Amino acid sequence: MKAEKKLRIWTRLIVTSLLLVIVANAQAQEKLNLSYAALGGANSIWNIAKEAGFYKKRGIDAEVVYIGSTTLSAAAVLSGHIQVGMVAGIGVVNSAAAGADLVSIACFVNQLDYELVVQVPIDSAEKLKGKSVGISRFGSVTDVAARSFLADLKLRPGDDVILRQLGGAAERAAAFRRGAVAGILSATGSIHLLGEALPHRILIRTADLKNPPPFPWICAVTTKSYLAKKRENVKRVVMALIEATHFFKTNKDEAKKIVGKYFPTASTAYLDDNYSATVRILERLPYVTRQGMEILITEARKTNPGIKVTVNDIVDDTIVRELEKEGFIDSVYGKK
Repeated sequence: MKAEKKLRIWTRLIVTSLLLVIVANAQAQEKLNLSYAALGGANSIWNIAKEAGFYKKRGIDAEVVYIGSTTLSAAAVLSGHIQVGMVAGIGVVNSAAAGADLVSIACFVNQLDYELVVQVPIDSAEKLKGKSVGISRFGSVTDVAARSFLADLKLRPGDDVILRQLGGAAERAAAFRRGAVAGILSATGSIHLLGEALPHRILIRTADLKNPPPFPWICAVTTKSYLAKKRENVKRVVMALIEATHFFKTNKDEAKKIVGKYFPTASTAYLDDNYSATVRILERLPYVTRQGMEILITEARKTNPGIKVTVNDIVDDTIVRELEKEGFIDSVYGKK
């Protein structure tokens, strides 16, 4: 009888222990909805974090959703359907100006990711003089990028080069194809996605600039209310994205494979070109550029002088600062 009693006791202990482990694992895996806003490039770190197991490693059961617009991504985060999403700085500024409580907690790319695509005969800044370059519209991201490129090339917009408003990427590509403009602004590597091979030359790209304009671009954003209630969840997402960024930088072939999985129409040329450009601008320390946010607020005030938003209202870098202080980022990358 004593042996049977001991067996029953041990059986109960084992079952109880197993149940505790199951409950602990269930509690540890927090269910979160995350989003990214564009295919390819630095946006791919959101999917790399899932494919490489970094969310799971940090106790997150992540559903990663593609929402192809900063404006829509901002709305999804504000609605609560997305807990942490990729929203560019301009989306945060515009939302805050309208009274929303979005806050940017980390930025993995703090500069524009564009290139100046020109006709093949143009191989120098001098040969671009007197010609026109197509942008989407004045005051747009492509306008900002174009002016930065021309400044680096020692060319003056309006005097040396005419900037023409042509509309979206498809309209700019069509104008370029028929020779209506000498050059166009294009997201890095996107020229390879335009169907038939289009003869072109890349005169300059963001990664070539010595002093690229600060621009909070690929950022992790949440609401102030969610951050206050679930700060640990947000911190774990940022940790997973930092690990995914390191993975992208150090595992070229695997990173390109994951990008291709979620962007099946991407050509090999695009994947190669986009990887080479993106790896150069991904941040090791993903602080949000405060200077870049200030520039966006200043620009927003030109059309809405009543905006009272400050950088401190829309940037909370305490999580990144904490991770840096704790040595987490050094542990991922190795101390320099």
